[in-house]
Amino acid sequence: MRTPGRRVRAAVVALAVALQALVAAALELDRMQRLDDATRTPPPASAPGWHEVALPDAAPGPSGDRSTQAFWYRASFEGPAQDASPDGGWAVYLPYLYDGGQVWLNGALIGEVSESSAGRRVRWERPHLFRLPPSLLRSGAPNELTVRAAASPERAIRRFPRVQVGALQALLPAYDRRLFWVRTMPQVTALVCALSAGFVLLIWWRRRSEVLYGLFGVAAALWGVRTLTFVIEALPADQWPVWRMVYLAATGGFIVVLALFAMQLARVERPWVRRALLAYWLLGPLCVVLSPASEPMVNRVWSAGLIPIGLGALAVAIRTVFVQRTVASAVLPAAMLLAVAAGVHDYFVSWSPVASPTLWRGWFEQRIFLLHHAANLLLVAMGGLLTARFVHAMDALEDLNHTLESRVAERERRIAADFERMAELQRQNAATEARQAIMRDIHDGLGSRLFTSLSRVERGDMSEAQIAEVLRACIADMRIALDALAPEDGDFRTALGNFLFRWQGQLEELHFQPSWRIDVPEGAAPALQSPQATLQLLRIAQEALTNVAKHARPGRVRVALRQVGDALTLEVEDEGPRSPPRPPADPPTGRGIDNMRARARQLGGTLVLQDDARGTRVRLHLPAQPGAAPVSPSAEVGPSA
Repeated sequence: MRTPGRRVRAAVVALAVALQALVAAALELDRMQRLDDATRTPPPASAPGWHEVALPDAAPGPSGDRSTQAFWYRASFEGPAQDASPDGGWAVYLPYLYDGGQVWLNGALIGEVSESSAGRRVRWERPHLFRLPPSLLRSGAPNELTVRAAASPERAIRRFPRVQVGALQALLPAYDRRLFWVRTMPQVTALVCALSAGFVLLIWWRRRSEVLYGLFGVAAALWGVRTLTFVIEALPADQWPVWRMVYLAATGGFIVVLALFAMQLARVERPWVRRALLAYWLLGPLCVVLSPASEPMVNRVWSAGLIPIGLGALAVAIRTVFVQRTVASAVLPAAMLLAVAAGVHDYFVSWSPVASPTLWRGWFEQRIFLLHHAANLLLVAMGGLLTARFVHAMDALEDLNHTLESRVAERERRIAADFERMAELQRQNAATEARQAIMRDIHDGLGSRLFTSLSRVERGDMSEAQIAEVLRACIADMRIALDALAPEDGDFRTALGNFLFRWQGQLEELHFQPSWRIDVPEGAAPALQSPQATLQLLRIAQEALTNVAKHARPGRVRVALRQVGDALTLEVEDEGPRSPPRPPADPPTGRGIDNMRARARQLGGTLVLQDDARGTRVRLHLPAQPGAAPVSPSAEVGPSA
């Protein structure tokens, strides 16, 4: 059984072990010995040329005709105590090893990163973590760590980072964090840029006038390609110059398109500036195509010229803020400022001849490139700006639709009111025309006949029987007019029924046998929709029946009215032969048939009269589309014969 004193001592020992492990986990090698030697195995410690350098180390790149050259780094560190070895063992962490190399522990190879060769080119951006085998690690004793850092002859400056040695669990967070920012994040960026570029360019393809969408789509596509430099880490040697040319074209193209975007947004029309930007864009990739060996110099000098272009685009964006004076217009220059600052930062990180400048010592040593992260924010700002413009356009369109709807509704109300007024005027005009027609009908028909009869009565030329016959004819004509023009009916079938009812009795009194065949459906033919047309048709029928009553021998009288489609046919037929005419009420004038034909022409129809020994047939045909308006009573020039 443990006593309290023993428990306290055990806790103190455990705490000391933990502290010792923590101290061991934080081991960082900031000074190592360096030797310029291209051998594939670690040079011995006695080899001449070893000298101590501070890490991180930066020096001019290798020279000569060899495809690669190596630099060896060596240092000693004390391994963990036997009872303080952490779970998972120890490891060595290198934030970068751009051209590959090897890691040796106590003379044994424990890890290797592929180097460039005659047929393969590499450019490793990812960090490297190598586990130290427990069998090679000396507990509580000095251990020798040797690293071979390869360097490509095209690299102007070769670099070597600070090396961290310690517990694997303590080094994993730093490794995972750097791997995410320099490897995983570019992969996500390339994918998102490809999807965004495809979507936005499709919109621009359908709406060519939206130039900003096209520029944004091109910028996203170019930056997605440029970001692949952190994704594509190994290529065949013959494809490497092509890829570097594509990389330079994507980098410069993004900056140039960004400047064009800012100019388009600010509505700056400078064609010569656009041409100059496009010419400078093509200059760098063209030099690499013509002379692949000039790629490092082009990358250094030509890329520096992109910084003034970015500053110019920033100035144009700031000018837009002062012109528009909106919060949305300030988003783009703020993001561009970050992007330009990140671009300057990355340029110095890439081309600074010293490993750790005084001003940026702590951060500069990490060699984290910021431009591809700032460019992501810039693309988000550009996309947000376009989204805000789209939302603003949709809001304006919605307001316009509401305005148009209200205007259309107001115009519809005005048009409806105008139509109502026109309909009222048409009704008033129709009533006026109807009254005028009735007045003309009375004046030319009844008035003329009564005036003529009155003149004869005053001269003593008419007997009482003749006067009675004239009055009966006038009353019949008036009844037809009243039936056809009665406003409370307005139905052709009603007027026709009243007409047939009266003539049924009159013909039977004269010993005729009338036969009626009416085949007109509900809603008479279009030719008879007008009351005036109905009046003229009934007057033609009356004239025909009057002639039958005056001139035909008593017998069968057939009256047929048929409608086929919109056409209408009226037939009045007697059996004949004609009897000697009765004493006429008026002296014969022979105007009855002429009046019937005149009425038929005014209705747009034709009148055919057939008279032979078998009888007389009067046939009126009204086509589907009558050619003239209903007859005016003024066509009647006198009483019928």
